[in-house]
Amino acid sequence: MLHWAEDGIRDLELKEIGEHYGRYRLHLPEAERAMARSLERYGQISPVVICLRDGRYELIDGFKRLAAARSVSGLERMSARLILVDERGAKAAIYGLNRAGGRTRELEEAWIVHALVREDGLTQVEVAELLGRHKSWVCRRLALIERLGPTAKDELRVGLLCPTAARQIVRLPEGNQAEVLDVVRREALSTVELSGLVDLLLQCSGRNQQEYVLQNPRECLAQAGSATEISSRDPRLSQTGNEVFKRTGILIAMLSRMEVWLAHRGRAGLTPGDHPILAPRFERLARDAASVASLSRDLILELQPS
Repeated sequence: MLHWAEDGIRDLELKEIGEHYGRYRLHLPEAERAMARSLERYGQISPVVICLRDGRYELIDGFKRLAAARSVSGLERMSARLILVDERGAKAAIYGLNRAGGRTRELEEAWIVHALVREDGLTQVEVAELLGRHKSWVCRRLALIERLGPTAKDELRVGLLCPTAARQIVRLPEGNQAEVLDVVRREALSTVELSGLVDLLLQCSGRNQQEYVLQNPRECLAQAGSATEISSRDPRLSQTGNEVFKRTGILIAMLSRMEVWLAHRGRAGLTPGDHPILAPRFERLARDAASVASLSRDLILELQPS
C-alpha cells in the first residue's frame, strides 16, 4: 500500500528533483520527444511522484516527463506528489506505479528485482511478497541480469534482444551465448526456433556437435522434428485440451513469422504511405498481445503444481 504525504502537491524547480532511481528505467528518446511536444501544447497534466532520500527529493515516477520538461524552453518547475517510503519501498513503488499504468518493461523489472536482492539483501521470496508476484517471476527477472553474458545484456538494454529470447539465451553457459546471438541474426531465427536451437545445443556431447548445430541450425532443427512444427493433437489431452492445444499452436506459428518480419525484414520495406494505415493495426496487435501474455502468465501459475 502506498503512503502519501498529507501536505499534498509540491511545486518544485526542475533542479530540485534528483534521478537517483533513473537507473531502473529505460531511456527512450522518441517517447521523451513526444512528451516534450505534449508539455509544450498542454502543460503538465498530472504530478510526478517523488520521495525523500538523504534530504533530497528523488523521482519515483515521471522520468519521461522530467526529461522532456528539461528540454522545453521556459519550463522550470513541475508539480510533484510526495510518497513516504524507505529504500526498499522506493523500488517497490517504481514497479507498482508503472505496473498500474501498464508501462513496465521486463528489463526494468529485472533491474529492480536485482537491486532488491543484491543491494537491499532481500530473499527472492521476500521480493515476491513485496512486489505481489510469484517467486518464479522473481527468479526469471533475476536471471535476466545475472546469467546473461555482457554481449547479450547490452543487446537487451538497447532493444536488439527481446526478453523472450533472452530467457532462452540464459539457459546456455555464458561462453556460448554470443555465438548463438550471431546465429540468430545470421539466420533470422524466431524465438521458437531459438528455443529449439538451445535445446539441441544442451543435448550436444561435445564441441564438434555444437559447431555443426551452429553452422547448420535449420537443418538440425528439421532433423530433430523442428521446434516450429507444432502438432495439432496430443492423445494425452481431453477434447477441450486438444482444442486449446491446436489454437495455441496456430497462434505460436503466426507470432513466430511476425516476429521474424518485425525483427529482420519488416520496417525497411514499408513506404511512408503505409504508416498511417498500418499503425492502428499494430497498436491493436501490441495491446492484444500484451493482454494475452499477461493472462497466459496467470494461467501458467494456475497450471503449475502447488
